[in-house]
Amino acid sequence: MLRLTDLALPLDHTAADLDAAVAQRLAIPPADLQRVSVFRRGNDARRKNAIKLVYALDVSVRDEAEVLARFAGDPHVRPAPDTSYRFVTRAPDGYDGPRPVVIGAGPCGLLAALVLAQMGLKPIIIERGKAVRERTRDTWGLWRRSELNPESNVQYGEGGAGTFSDGKLYSRIKDPRHLGRKVLTEFVKAGAPEDILTEAHPHIGTFRLVTMVMSMRETIEQLGGEYRFDTRVDDLAIREDEDGTRRLTGLHLSNGEFLPTEHVIMAVGHSARDTFHVLHDRGVFIEAKPFAIGVRIEHPQSWIDKARFGPCAGNPILGAASYATSYKAKNGRTVYSFCMCPGGRVVAAASEEGGVVTNGMSQYSRAEFNANSGLVVDITPERDFPGHPLAGIELQRRFEKLAFVAGGSNYRAPGQKLGDFLAGRASTELGEVVPSYQPGVHLTDLSACLPDYVVEAIREALPVFGRQVPGYDHPDVVMTGVETRTSSPLRITRGRDFQSLNTRGLYPAGEGAGYAGGILSAAVDGIRVAEALALDLVPA
Repeated sequence: MLRLTDLALPLDHTAADLDAAVAQRLAIPPADLQRVSVFRRGNDARRKNAIKLVYALDVSVRDEAEVLARFAGDPHVRPAPDTSYRFVTRAPDGYDGPRPVVIGAGPCGLLAALVLAQMGLKPIIIERGKAVRERTRDTWGLWRRSELNPESNVQYGEGGAGTFSDGKLYSRIKDPRHLGRKVLTEFVKAGAPEDILTEAHPHIGTFRLVTMVMSMRETIEQLGGEYRFDTRVDDLAIREDEDGTRRLTGLHLSNGEFLPTEHVIMAVGHSARDTFHVLHDRGVFIEAKPFAIGVRIEHPQSWIDKARFGPCAGNPILGAASYATSYKAKNGRTVYSFCMCPGGRVVAAASEEGGVVTNGMSQYSRAEFNANSGLVVDITPERDFPGHPLAGIELQRRFEKLAFVAGGSNYRAPGQKLGDFLAGRASTELGEVVPSYQPGVHLTDLSACLPDYVVEAIREALPVFGRQVPGYDHPDVVMTGVETRTSSPLRITRGRDFQSLNTRGLYPAGEGAGYAGGILSAAVDGIRVAEALALDLVPA
């Protein structure tokens, strides 16, 4: 099998055109072409009047060795890599040894638990929130009635924060073992659309994520895994040996139970602030890390489609257009787009009473009226919250509380038109763009709930982004605040064996531990950590 990459064809090409282009590119007679399958498909929209689809293909030909010899040195014609997943170890049949514990049922914990279960290790999954269906009802309670459940919301519960997002499944992580392919394959088995295996920028959307998460839970349980919902880890039991080595020995749970264990994957997500305090109080090594703060910005999706695709806007093959922007401001801050959601909505993502947090969400169809993304500015410990590994949490909380007050102290989000934001005046009425955030937007001045350096950097960047994406800086564009949960403000530092630097048996993992950023990278990290734990229990 050959892997042929960077083959571009017009939007309106046929299957026969694709086969003909492959034969021409490989300089073989069409009769020598035995099979063509799409490995990845993206688009090149740099020329809006001639947008092309760009393929990576797996190709079978009559004489593969001859073709490879002719294209020796050509990076676009190579043997197709083996992307199948191989387990690093397996428990013996009837395994009754120690059961690993996974804390958190987000993408990282979910894939960690699945791989552990597939290896026969019967994991216990502890999730402070509810099962995904019940959690969805609680989340709607905030969106529709301004009623926040601090233990069951966008941040906490089965599926993690990614459940209420665009469901993006692409990442820039280095993945030499093709673990991302393992993740996507498992998602398809659980009901995700098959095109996530071939699209260059795949996504699932919230409704499909819900059913997919339920299916994966059923698989884990069938393999001997055990879920415990509505259960929070309130403390850790740690023993110090004579040589000074610290070892995890168990977990104190919110239901009063003590769970003995020496193998725990900590996959709690970036918003488990009370858990981070427990870890710090128990002496687990933690360090502050950068994150970002800003707002959500909304445009009509039709504006973005036209700006990105020109006369091809609306083509069903292209779907809803996205964008990515970045700018280094004069104050040294980088302003960039984050978690762009085509055809979606801005959602309430608070997990603490008295705070407002925004996030973005799309369905698989990406058919809603507005596009939105985070418009955020980089924050670093050295500049902005020095002196304590948990100081970033307090910085986030400070501006979430200010946003709560600025929005009216009822979980409405403070909002402002872009033109008013640039002019430094509070907004009093909407223009062409209607915000999508529920339970509602209170027009005001966003500078009241953002750091001055963030306001300064965004004001400088907006006209630049308007030149890159026409219509981006239209004065009626709406911004809502605040976007603070871009990533974890800390890292639970681990060694090469994936265990905490100073606490044996504790395996920090995923976005909350500071090792991932998004669904796919978190899931891949979950697999890596699960493999390390499994090898400690059952050496290969």
